[in-house]
Order: sequence, then structure tokens, then C-alpha cells
Amino acid sequence: MVDRMRFGFGKNWQSFSETALTQERITQARQAFRGLFAGIELHGRSFLDIGFGQGLSLVCAAEMGAEVLGIDIDPDNLDALQATARAMQSAQAPNTRIASILDRSFVTEYRAKGGFDVVHSWGVLHHTGDMAQAFDHACSLVADGGYLVCSIYNRHWSSGPWKAVKYAYNKSPAVLQRLLISVLYPVIFVAKWLVTGKNPKHKDRGMDFYHDVVDWVGGYPYEYASIQEIKDLVCPKGFECLRVQPARVPTGCNEFVFRKPRHLDANLDEP
Repeated sequence: MVDRMRFGFGKNWQSFSETALTQERITQARQAFRGLFAGIELHGRSFLDIGFGQGLSLVCAAEMGAEVLGIDIDPDNLDALQATARAMQSAQAPNTRIASILDRSFVTEYRAKGGFDVVHSWGVLHHTGDMAQAFDHACSLVADGGYLVCSIYNRHWSSGPWKAVKYAYNKSPAVLQRLLISVLYPVIFVAKWLVTGKNPKHKDRGMDFYHDVVDWVGGYPYEYASIQEIKDLVCPKGFECLRVQPARVPTGCNEFVFRKPRHLDANLDEP
């Protein structure tokens, strides 16, 4: 059952796009995106971004010649995307639709159209409230010979307590939410520096530490899985795992690139 309590990702991404998206971060985002898709041709390929957020990946895919569609459940992300597209000097904002990957009618509609050559979802499927169903639908939208590219929070002994923090944040009034961010910001900063040996403010993928902290503390619903659990979820649907980048911190995101070979006719459940 989908958890109806939900963090306002759109407001946070809107703030990021309007106040923190510098040209240096745009360059980082482009470099990271091209590295992620090294060896995968995007020009002329259909590309679905599930949970486009601030829109960096969606605009990068469009810049590389993909025929893009971004979906998100939060209308505030439309404003965030527009701000990102302006900052990246995009000729026009990519095609978008306010929709959920859990929406059976959406999945049925695009499966009937042949699906997508690339389905991309970065740090999103674990926030849907039903990660297993979200993966079922995402996998079913990958065309033969296509790719599923995603990142998912890693399972760790601290995942349960971290979920409790997120739940408490979303149950709290705004003034207590701001207090919780101010208290946890230095804690997360020191913890990340100790674990990685790097200044947490030196981000990659074009991100900003403050807005990431708000996301990490508030991001709810929240699920997580080990690398093997995600492989066990996706590979039986007819996919092979091409690449895995383990999380850099214990409760960070593991990053995956899966491919659905053309010669396999995956036995995917109808949505």
C-alpha cells in the first residue's frame, strides 16, 4: 500500500534551481551524465525520466539528442525544470507530464506505444511508497534492447533509524522542520567528511550540499535495498546488470545500469 505522507521534493528542487544552480554545477552535471551513459547511444533514442525533479538529467538527455519525456508527481518541479532549462540555455523545456510510475493507466498507455529505449530514474523509485511495484512498471516500459538506469538507497543497519527521522520530519510543523535541518546539517557534514575523507560541499553531479541535506532528512516515503536485492528484483524480468557503482556512504545510493537484451522476451506482468 502506498504511503500517502509525502515530502515536498518540488519546493526543495525549485529552491535549488533558482538559487544554487551555478554554471560550475551545470558543467559537473553534464560530465557526470555523459559518464553514466558512456557506451549508450542516446541520440534519436526515446528516453523516459521517472521523477525528473530539478530537470538536470532530462535537459542533459535532450542535449545529447534523445527524444525525452519526464514524469513527476509534484507540479512544483515544473517550475524547477523551467529554471534549470533557462540556466542551461536550453532552446525549450523538455516534454513533461504530471504522472506517477505507479499509475497503471500511464504504464499501459506507453507500453502500447512500444515503451522507451532508456528508462532513467535517479533516487526516485525508493520514494514512491511501493518500490517493488515501481520497479515492475519501470522495467515493463523498457523496450527490447533498451536500458534501465537507476539509483536506490543502500540497505544498512542505520536505514531504519534514518526512516524514523524522515517520518518525524514530515510529521512536524515547519518551524520544527527548520530546526531539525539546522541540527542535522553539521552532523551529516562531519559524518560524510569522516567517511569519505572529502569536503562534503565539494559535490559531484551538479548537486548542492544544503539542498541535499533537506532531501536526505525530509525524503519520504523511504525504502532501501542492497545491491543484490535490486539485482534479484530486476534481473528475473529479463535484464542483465551491466554496471554497479556502490554507495559512497553507508546509506547513500547504489547506482545501476541494466540492459534488456533484444533476444529475450521478458515475462513481465501486465500493470
